[in-house]
Amino acid sequence: MNTPASRWPAPTLSARDGALWLEELPLAEIAARFGTPTYVYSRAALAAAFAAWQDALAGRRALVCYAVKANSNLGILSVFARLGAGFDIVSGGELARVLAAGGRADKVVFSGVGKTRAEMRQALLAGIRCFNVESAAELEHLDAVAGELGVRAPVSLRVNPDVDPKTHPYISTGLKGNKFGVAFADAPAIYRRAAALPNLHITGVACHIGSQLLDRAPIAEAAQKLRDLVEHLAADGMALEHIDLGGGLGIRYRDETPPPVAEYLAPLLEVFAGRAEELCFEPGRSLVGNAGLLLTRIEYLKPGETKNFAIVDAAMNDLARPALYDAWHEVVEVAARTHAPSTYDVVGPICESGDFLARERSLAVAEGDLLAILSAGAYGMTMASNYNTRPRAAEILVDGASAHVVRERETVEELFARERTPG
Repeated sequence: MNTPASRWPAPTLSARDGALWLEELPLAEIAARFGTPTYVYSRAALAAAFAAWQDALAGRRALVCYAVKANSNLGILSVFARLGAGFDIVSGGELARVLAAGGRADKVVFSGVGKTRAEMRQALLAGIRCFNVESAAELEHLDAVAGELGVRAPVSLRVNPDVDPKTHPYISTGLKGNKFGVAFADAPAIYRRAAALPNLHITGVACHIGSQLLDRAPIAEAAQKLRDLVEHLAADGMALEHIDLGGGLGIRYRDETPPPVAEYLAPLLEVFAGRAEELCFEPGRSLVGNAGLLLTRIEYLKPGETKNFAIVDAAMNDLARPALYDAWHEVVEVAARTHAPSTYDVVGPICESGDFLARERSLAVAEGDLLAILSAGAYGMTMASNYNTRPRAAEILVDGASAHVVRERETVEELFARERTPG
């Protein structure tokens, strides 16, 4: 079998006697109990990833807000809530999930370019920590909603520093051509407008330049720009309570070399050394990406003239990243086999040529074998769909030798339970 990469905190994922284990459970046992395809997460890996951020920020006034969009399962959110995390949300639905999982509203920051008035009302009534406002128009809407409720809305302005994050263009958010945030040059004027609105309370400033960041230089450049803005605002009489530097730290999928959390944060902490404002961070992928895998079974092996296909029961509706970004996920045999390895494209049963999970992988497998698709904890289940009327996968959280069902597998009947035929 292929050897799982060392990206997982030991002994989270390991090969024992030719079989793949997650914590203290063999993956084959999980498949036998819960079926496939199934997302499987490690509680130990989640805790270790969060501890890396906490340890790197020890001694600093800081708050780590998990970016819910990466993986919004209630079981995952509950783990982070118990560890003391805050939460970064981008919808009213994500706020409802955080509260249902035991998260504190006063540790929630609400980002996103298209907040509706209903979502603003929901968040104000819940008492969230802050709105990361992303346009001048949003300020006006938020002021009106807060006025209707007789409250003052806490706001930060998300500024766009026009820094190239050197990542995939679909997950770049800090360039002036992106839809996110307000132009850096416009920020002082928009802050003055916010200060003049009666139902807003300015609490901070925010910045997020993109996801899967591997180079510290871009975020350090953005941080310096943010400090210059903070000092400019202070000169205008606007003292801030917090500075939100976003998330974005990447993980290893294949051969990437992301810096350790402490090294990633070091230049940012240096830029803001000696300042009294609380520092906020919004990691998502770096907390959950390598804490989860997608377990799938081979239905057919199909040799061809130019390609061999391993057709599995998972598909692009379960894991969209390969089709959407041409993303690479390591594929590992769950049990060692005596077959000679061959090169396969790992594909699903969906009626699309873009339905692939991995291309040109050397695998020693037979029909019926299990595969683990690694690094699937982030943007896996949250981006899943029911295309081809396929029920979404089950989700399992492993804690030592225990396996907890944190989401039951959907049934086909549930998929059309809200549909009606005409009379």
